[in-house]
Amino acid sequence: MAKNIDFNNLGFGYIEADFRYVSIFKDGAWQKGELVRGGNFEINEYACVLHYAQTCFEGMKAFRQKNGDVVLFRPDMNATRLQDSCKRLLMPPVSVEQFMEGVTESIKANPDLIPPYDSGASLYIRPVVFGMSPTIGVVPSVNCMFRVIVNPVGSYFKNDMRLMVTNYDRAAPMGTGDVKLGLNYAMSLWPEHLAKEAGFDGCLYLDPKTHTTVEETHGANVLFVTKDGKLVTPNSNTILPSITRNSILHIAKEYLKIPVEERTVLASEIKHFAECGVCGTAAVISTVASITHDDKEHKFKHDTLLKIKEVYNQIIRGEIEAPEGWLVRVK
Repeated sequence: MAKNIDFNNLGFGYIEADFRYVSIFKDGAWQKGELVRGGNFEINEYACVLHYAQTCFEGMKAFRQKNGDVVLFRPDMNATRLQDSCKRLLMPPVSVEQFMEGVTESIKANPDLIPPYDSGASLYIRPVVFGMSPTIGVVPSVNCMFRVIVNPVGSYFKNDMRLMVTNYDRAAPMGTGDVKLGLNYAMSLWPEHLAKEAGFDGCLYLDPKTHTTVEETHGANVLFVTKDGKLVTPNSNTILPSITRNSILHIAKEYLKIPVEERTVLASEIKHFAECGVCGTAAVISTVASITHDDKEHKFKHDTLLKIKEVYNQIIRGEIEAPEGWLVRVK
C-alpha cells in the first residue's frame, strides 16, 4: 500500500508497516514464520513479558544505495547478539537463518517504507523476542514470540547535545563471562527526565560502584577525541557492546589511520578532551556540544568525529568499498 511519507523530514517516530514477520516458539521449537498484517495482537494479562520483562530486542537499519540496492549493515552481529540475550533470559535463541529470514522478508514486504537514497533517512528494523505464557511465579515462559517490525526513521539524536553527568544508577547490562547484553532502557527514564527538566538533552552515566569512570548515555555509547587526535572510548563490562562503535573504531584505524584507545575513562578526564560524541544504530555519530560535571560546563568542537561519520556514511551508501561482510544486499 503506497504511503504518503515525507522521507526528507522524518523524525524517530512510529509509522505502521503493512506487514511484519512473526514466529511462535511452542512444543519445543520455533514454528515456521509468516508475514502478518496489523500492529496489534492479543496477549494474556499474565504474560511473562508484562510482569517480569522477559524480552530482548535488536536495533538495526537497512539503507537504499545510489544504484537502487537495499543493504543491511552487519546483520550477522545483530543475530548473534540477540542469541546471547535470549540465552541469558532463558528464552530459546532464534537461529541466524530464521533471524535473517524474518529481517529480509519484513523489508521486502514493505517496499514503500524504504527511504530513497538521497533522503538521509533509513529503514529501522526491530527484531524482538518475548515470553508469552501466563506466569504468576517468576519462571521462564514456555511459549515465546519472535517478531520483526520495520519503520522508516530519520535522526534520533540531534547534533551538539548538552549532557550532564549523573550519579543516578541505571540498570547495568547482565553479563555472564564473555556474554554482554543490552541494558534495561526503562531504568534511564527517570534520570533522563530530571536532566531535561534541568535544561539538558540527556545524561552521561558513570559506573554504579565508584561513580568515577565514564560508562555511556541512556541509548548510545560515548566517544572522545583527545587534543592530540586519538579516538578514545570506554572499555567496560557494563555497557552495550555496540556494533556501530565496533565499526567506528575499525573505520578510524583502517580508513583514517587515527590512533584508537579502548580503556577506562575517568570522569575527571572529560575537561581535557577536544571532542565528544555518541554512537549507536539510531545515533550513528551525533556530536556533543558540552558536558556539565560537578556544575562545570566543558565545551567541545568537532572535526575528527565528523570525518569518521562521513566515511561511515560513504560505506553505507556504497560510495567507497566496505570491509568484507559488512553490507548484505537484500535480494
